[in-house]
This record gives sequence, C-alpha cells and structure tokens, in this order.
Amino acid sequence: MKEKKRRIFTIQKHSASHLHYDFRLEMGGVLKSWAIPKGPSLDPSVKRLAVLVDDHEIAYADFEGVIEEGSYGAGPVLVWDMGDYEYMPASKGGDDPMVSFMAGKIEFILHGHRLKGRFVLLRLKGQEKNWLLIKGKDELAAPDRDIVSEETRSVLSKRSLEEMKEKERMGSLKTYRCGKDVH
Repeated sequence: MKEKKRRIFTIQKHSASHLHYDFRLEMGGVLKSWAIPKGPSLDPSVKRLAVLVDDHEIAYADFEGVIEEGSYGAGPVLVWDMGDYEYMPASKGGDDPMVSFMAGKIEFILHGHRLKGRFVLLRLKGQEKNWLLIKGKDELAAPDRDIVSEETRSVLSKRSLEEMKEKERMGSLKTYRCGKDVH
C-alpha cells in the first residue's frame, strides 16, 4: 500500500482584537488558514466555527512573537500545536487536498503535539468563509477534555501569551522560529 503524503499543519494562538486560534493546513503551496474563535475540540459532538482567512506563506508556520501595534493582527502569537497531517482523499480528488477544499469538505488525520487523529473541515452550505472544524469519532476523541483550557503554552518556546506580552513590554522578546530566536 502506498504511504500517504504528509503535509504540515500549525495552530497559532493569537491574541489580536479577540483571542482566537489560527488553524493552518499546507495545501496548494501555501498555508490555507481558518480563525477558530473557541479553539479546537477533542469532542466529536462539538462543531467549532472556523472562519476562512487569508493564506499565509509556509515559512509562517512556526512564527511566534508579537505583531506590532498598528499592524494587521497586532498582538502576541504563539505556536499552540504543530505537526503534519495525512489528507484523506475525496473519491475523485486523488492526492490533492485543493480538490476537497474547493468542494467544501476536507478530511485529514493530524499528527501533532496536542491534536491527533481524524478531523474534518466542512464549509457551511451557502457560505464562502464559514466552515466547521469537527473531531472525528476515533480512539483519540476525548469528549471530557477541554484541551484549550488545559494547554495554554507554546509547544516551541513553552511561553504563555502573557509572558510574551511582558517580555515584549520589557524589550526582551525575540521572535521564535523552530527552536531559534531570530531577532
């Protein structure tokens, strides 16, 4: 059996005008991105609103830092989860997740630090931007767990949003990428 191609995913916790989680999947040479106001859930009965936002460059996947005041999305950003995913092809889509994206239903298996197992992104009927992120019914579902309340720190720097804000205020925050401070 042919091994499925794995692509990266990241979830960035972002305190801009409102706290939300930016869920990003690599496809079509970019990170397709959805803002999830309440964050992901491990309960298959919970459907989280996921609002389609602008694509980002793949290099943005591990960005942590504070976006300057006056800039779009100003505020601290941390990498809440990251890893890779296996796309579950639609019957006519082959191995291209863009086919499923265009059809409005993307099924995948996450291999992250925090999120694992089957998930689906489902576009709401008659909507362009509004989707739902739903945990699949598998052995990794955890209906009794509130993962966004339990896990508040970065998987990379181990910082909280509050620590990032304080370090930035003190002038000592450096942007963090894949284990290295870059500036």
